[in-house]
Amino acid sequence: MKRTCLVLQGGHLHSSHHIPASGKGREKEGQVDGMLRTFLPCYRRQLAAAVLRHISQELGPQDPARCQLSHTKKLPRVREHQGPLTLLQGHPPQWQPTFCVLRGDGRLEWFSHKENYESGGRPLGFAALTGYTLLTSQREYLCLLDDLCPSSSGDLALEEPLRVLEEPVSFTLFLVHPFRAHLCFCARSRGAHRAWRLSLQGAIRLRATVLQRSRAPAACAFLDAVLLYRRRRGYAGGDDGILGSDAEVLSAELMRELLPGLRAQTLRSLRGAGRARARACAEFLDAVHAAVLAWASSGLRAFQPEKDALLAALERMVRADLEQILQQRALGARRIEAEIQDAVEACLCQKVDPQLPQLTLALLSPVEATLQAVRTLLIQGMDRLCHYLRKNPSGTRLCREVYEFGEIPWDPELMQACYREAERNHSHLVQLAKPFDFLGMRSLVFGAQDLAQQLMAAAVTTFLQLADQCLTSALDRSQAAEQLGKVRGLVLKKFTSDSETTRWRFTRDWLLGIFWPFVWSQLGLRCNLEPPEVDGDILAMGWQVLTTEGVYRDVIQGLLLQRIDRELKKVLGASDRACCLADCSVAQWVQEGAEEEADAQL
Repeated sequence: MKRTCLVLQGGHLHSSHHIPASGKGREKEGQVDGMLRTFLPCYRRQLAAAVLRHISQELGPQDPARCQLSHTKKLPRVREHQGPLTLLQGHPPQWQPTFCVLRGDGRLEWFSHKENYESGGRPLGFAALTGYTLLTSQREYLCLLDDLCPSSSGDLALEEPLRVLEEPVSFTLFLVHPFRAHLCFCARSRGAHRAWRLSLQGAIRLRATVLQRSRAPAACAFLDAVLLYRRRRGYAGGDDGILGSDAEVLSAELMRELLPGLRAQTLRSLRGAGRARARACAEFLDAVHAAVLAWASSGLRAFQPEKDALLAALERMVRADLEQILQQRALGARRIEAEIQDAVEACLCQKVDPQLPQLTLALLSPVEATLQAVRTLLIQGMDRLCHYLRKNPSGTRLCREVYEFGEIPWDPELMQACYREAERNHSHLVQLAKPFDFLGMRSLVFGAQDLAQQLMAAAVTTFLQLADQCLTSALDRSQAAEQLGKVRGLVLKKFTSDSETTRWRFTRDWLLGIFWPFVWSQLGLRCNLEPPEVDGDILAMGWQVLTTEGVYRDVIQGLLLQRIDRELKKVLGASDRACCLADCSVAQWVQEGAEEEADAQL
């Protein structure tokens, strides 16, 4: 039996199975091409729907619950972190000292020495942290290896190469991934371990939610297209499969399809005991993933000119014909709603209504705790600035405090209390969402943590802008402190307003995300609901910005949102602001289309 040889060189995994050049490599490349041929038509259709949704919201009635706080122009980032870590590497693996740098884009690099980094040398290795999970327990990591590749009793004598992992090590950091090489580090002290843990967790989240943070039509369309692609391949539930950039999401999707076969094939060709084979298998999968990612990135880059042209043409067409499109949509929605309302209502009554109150409360609890933690941290920061202003309004210490206040949203240590609250009720939520095949709890927690960071960034930006406007050199220390106190009060008022809106919107969106795929799959089973899709050039067909499946989706989501909004009003109390959130539910489409149709008849 041929043994697979894997070594780590310059941060890249090299294998006797040279993926890109081999027959197996060409097979994988063909699978990526096949996936893109299936996926891109879904993407084109969703681009049309996203452009229509974006323009109709832009030109429609404005949301009275618009944000009060000023949005920061700073892009979300990881605060760069660096320092010595010991890395498990080599064959056989040994703990070796390295100097590590976590970049602002969430990439981790490691160098042989600090001097090598400072002189601009190339790193020994690097890893983009998308999709990784951070473990800090040595026992937990060993259990993971055992689960990946169980050892028989006769294998124990062969475990010698990984005895190093069984020796007690302090302050460990294990970065694990379902199909990428594991990275095992240990820090020098408890304080260094905590700093690295918080920074790495922030980097993992930043890279995971890059598409979710974007409101651009192309990003929204891509996420919808992935869900449509997966649904057509028989998977209806929500999970964490849409974390990362576009190429990373598609690569992960294909790797999940290939994983069982790849793992079985690789384990057959590897000698050694369970844990060593598990690590070697992860390294081999890393090489496959790198090749798949390169091919997926190339395919999406090739599609970019067509996508840009399609977006521009769609925008021109939708803006010119928006009134007619909305009328057509409203007519189609009313017809479809009449056809399926009974089936939808039966599904909602039997499956959704019994669980909706519990899920609503379980979601609201961590969101409210997170927002309260953000408010507390914001007040502490503003009070600290007011304190230093009273002491010395022109000192260098005050300047430093102003800078540090502006950095609060990007400081993982300060924001940790907020992020921790976002993980509240995690186990309870998992259990409540399980009957609906929802496995996206990591995405949900990341979303709540992103929400905390974005709200803090907006509040900090607003405070500094208002303070800059009202503080002048003509004010004495007492007057300046009084003005800053007024700014503090105004910012808290704006923060409260935005918090109410955010709480409602976040809970509403995630309840929809949990229930909607499940309801769609249930209706498919009951009613054989597979609305036909029209392939081909959307622009040439004109009205194909309105797909049958898209209108079905809006109708079902509209009926589901009526239930969700009713429950939220019951829990939170009716609020004009909360109830007027802009959305793309069928009620909005039908109302707008009906009004325009009536005007046309007059």
